[in-house]
Amino acid sequence: MEDVIRRAANVKLAVFDVDGVLTDGTLLFGDDGQEYKAFSTKDGHGMRMLQHYGVVIAIITGRDSKVVERRMAELGVEHVLQGHREKLPAFEQLLGRVGMTAAEAAYVGDDVVDIPILRRAGLAVAVQDAHPLVQRHAHWTTTRPGGRGAVREVCELILQAQGRLQQAMQHYLI
Repeated sequence: MEDVIRRAANVKLAVFDVDGVLTDGTLLFGDDGQEYKAFSTKDGHGMRMLQHYGVVIAIITGRDSKVVERRMAELGVEHVLQGHREKLPAFEQLLGRVGMTAAEAAYVGDDVVDIPILRRAGLAVAVQDAHPLVQRHAHWTTTRPGGRGAVREVCELILQAQGRLQQAMQHYLI
């Protein structure tokens, strides 16, 4: 765990997959073709806390979704890279855009398409219900499944490693 804390202490950029990480991976479609996804408000609040303490948030997803666009806008996430079936080039592009190194980035994934980024990121995280091969390539695996608080766990891990979690929580105890 010491290695995980050391890696988390260096995180300046937290990148999340969407389906299976920010959601439970279920895709719902109405008769009219409208797509629906369920996001955890706890995960969203964790992302906001990270942003408050200067960590840049981004998503990289293989699908294009107006629902994702809307949710990320609500959370103030500026870096929304959708439609990237090959995710590593998008990750490299993102690093250049924000002027950071892979060592300063955390990536959270759940499926085999995420492995190339997990192998490159300074902190590689798999959600609890990730594919076993993904878990083998992660530095840490959450105790919560995707879409059910896993992202909040990651956010709090980073804040804890950077000595900011107590301060973040103290704000609510005043």
